[in-house]
Amino acid sequence: MQSCFSFPILCLFHCSLTIFKHCAFCFHFNIFTCYCFLQIFRIFMRINVRVLFMLLLLGLGIIFYIGASTSPIIVFVFSVCIVSFVLSTYLTKWVLSKDEGPPEMVQISDAIRDGAEGFFRTQYGTISKMAILLGLVILSIYLFRSTTPQQESSGLGRLTTAFVTVASFLLGALCSGIAGYVGMWVSVRANVRVSSAARRSAREALQIAVRAGGFSALVVVGMAVIGIAILYSTFYVWLGVGSLGAMKLTDLPLLLVGYGFGASFVALFAQLGGGIFTKAADVGADLVGKVEQGIPEDDPRNPAVIADLKSMIEVGDNVGDCAARGADLFESIAAEIISAMILGGTMVQRCKIEDPSGFILFPLVVHSFDLVISSVGIFSIRNTRDSGVIGTIEDPMSVLQKGYSVTIILAVITFGLCTRWMLYTEQAPSAWLNFALCGLVGIMMAYVFVWISKYYTDYKHEPVRNLALSSSTGHGTNIIAGISLGLESTALPVLVISVSIISAFWLGQTSGLVDESGNPTGGLFGTAVATMGMLSTAAYVLTMDMFGPIADNAGGIVEMSQQPESVREITDVLDAVGNTTKATTKGFAIGSASLASFLLFSAYMDEISAFSQLPFNQVDIAIPEVFIGGLLGSMLIFLFSAWACSAVGRSAQEVVNEVRRQFIERPGIMDYKEKPDYVRCVSIVAAASLREMIKPGALAIISPVVVGLVFRVLGHYTGQPLLGAKVVAAMLMFATVSGILMALFLNTAGGAWDNAKKYIETGALGGKGSDCHKAAVTGDTVGDPFKDTAGPSIHVLIKMLATITLVMAPVFL
Repeated sequence: MQSCFSFPILCLFHCSLTIFKHCAFCFHFNIFTCYCFLQIFRIFMRINVRVLFMLLLLGLGIIFYIGASTSPIIVFVFSVCIVSFVLSTYLTKWVLSKDEGPPEMVQISDAIRDGAEGFFRTQYGTISKMAILLGLVILSIYLFRSTTPQQESSGLGRLTTAFVTVASFLLGALCSGIAGYVGMWVSVRANVRVSSAARRSAREALQIAVRAGGFSALVVVGMAVIGIAILYSTFYVWLGVGSLGAMKLTDLPLLLVGYGFGASFVALFAQLGGGIFTKAADVGADLVGKVEQGIPEDDPRNPAVIADLKSMIEVGDNVGDCAARGADLFESIAAEIISAMILGGTMVQRCKIEDPSGFILFPLVVHSFDLVISSVGIFSIRNTRDSGVIGTIEDPMSVLQKGYSVTIILAVITFGLCTRWMLYTEQAPSAWLNFALCGLVGIMMAYVFVWISKYYTDYKHEPVRNLALSSSTGHGTNIIAGISLGLESTALPVLVISVSIISAFWLGQTSGLVDESGNPTGGLFGTAVATMGMLSTAAYVLTMDMFGPIADNAGGIVEMSQQPESVREITDVLDAVGNTTKATTKGFAIGSASLASFLLFSAYMDEISAFSQLPFNQVDIAIPEVFIGGLLGSMLIFLFSAWACSAVGRSAQEVVNEVRRQFIERPGIMDYKEKPDYVRCVSIVAAASLREMIKPGALAIISPVVVGLVFRVLGHYTGQPLLGAKVVAAMLMFATVSGILMALFLNTAGGAWDNAKKYIETGALGGKGSDCHKAAVTGDTVGDPFKDTAGPSIHVLIKMLATITLVMAPVFL
């Protein structure tokens, strides 16, 4: 029981430490590493529950004091987040109260958990060292950069700005790491319980997997919201915002940009490392095990299976899917909140609205309600109407869709109430209604994105079935059909994004908010509100995403513990649905990334104008240097994708060679007379993933800075003071467009290949072991680095490019 309560308590306690001033920030975050966090966690686990409870009360008291000194809205946000943490504690206790099944299941689960946590410590230890190094670089840059006239007038010097930015960056990185750990922590404990429940009822197994994912989702979203709220309120009180001669409230959100950069930094490397780990093992296991030796998936005779389970289902599907997706959505929410706060503050300044707090704090309130309505959606999935017979199981996807529909309906209602409460102003009495419609546009966009992704990746629909049919004529036709399906799948999402941006911008422009010259100013904020609408159900969407790897993991445990075929049939159904939910949530993440990047791009242009005191409202690609910047941005996406896929390929080659060697040198493996050397395969993929993630990650961080500096120098000698900033803007613009299309292609093609294989494994087109199945396995193998390494990493990349240019904006001038 203590472990159930200790983790949420530790998260809240850690967040409370952020009330110290910048010197305390600097000291605290210079010892930042996730390894240290794990050590601290173990120490807290040994402390008496009463002591932890007193520490929690102390932290809560400090948090609420700071919040009350800032705004009643912040107190409301704190209250909702804390309630969500308490609710997540209940979900944890409920999941852990379920039985773990027979000893053979527990033994496999323990091995998986040890492998996952070991790799997590190693990977995040490496990431944390890079984060500290980058934090020092940011500190050095900010100590020598220029300041805005607003910062100078408020007495915010270079030293203070530098410490604030670095503290925000490291806090964002730390919270992103915690978000990843939460996803892994719950999955490695829920997997065996889902496996055990599948022996009794598919609906019970579904409910456990959903509630385990719900715990992670509530903590991730809650941490994103409360982290920004604590930073905001701390800076508000510390800097005396609003008082005479101090910083204006509308300028405060600019101090938070480092938080989003830190979150995206960790998310990118977590996605790369986890994706390379999982897919190197998965490709090796499939090519040698399924195709060459003809043994089933997750068969214990395959030397790569334990590595595959430890990575794909625990480290890959948890560091690559659970952990990295948690960090990804954490970063998406953080970036969207911060960019919306910046745009809201800019609009309020131009419109001369007396009380700007509603427009600035609106994103925090929206995501507070997200926690409430997603909780209702999670608890709407109950263990009823299931006889336990595979033929009578209610479709798990329809159950999840019903929960999502409940969440969507509540999102529409609460979003309308939020806009009326927070965005009403006497200057434009009907503006709140326009912004409510912007939110509705975003909510509809989220729903349509989920439906489109489901259509192209679920084997109940024609595209995947046609892809499976193409496998009957060989490996080559399967590859051709999969690539064409992925290319086609980019059309509808792009149309939806285009319509959504135009609709939201038009609704914002016609809201009635105008500047001193009478020009409409609400367009960009309208798109920000639409982004908030899309992410207003983020907690439930993340729950569906976490469901996938947990169900996949459960199937592996059932297979390796040699449970009856009826149990495996239940986990196969859940696994197939999990593949679809992972694909749909990746589509959702891409859609949110496109809108968030658009907002961050606008915020970047505003910041350049503030620092340079020159108008910067458009990017002219007819200028040769600017056009070159766009080309470099598109090239960056393709080069990054190539390096990510080749990293998987090189690592997989090592695994294939090792598995082949063991089958040759240990012929008794096939007859269960000899035990494979699992440790060797685990060592290979662990070392390869840590080595290979550095190169594409460094490319993403260094490229925009180098391009900006080079063209800044060129602009200095050619009399173009904004040339560096303009080239970086074009680079960001083209990278976003190319990245959205590339990510859609890679994620959808990979997911479709995977489910085409699953469809054949249900008995269609010859079933398992047939030539059609072997061709589908080849397609799935090709799609593995697409959907689990390159694709998810790209949409993290485009948001990180946006945040790093925002943080480094003064360097380009």
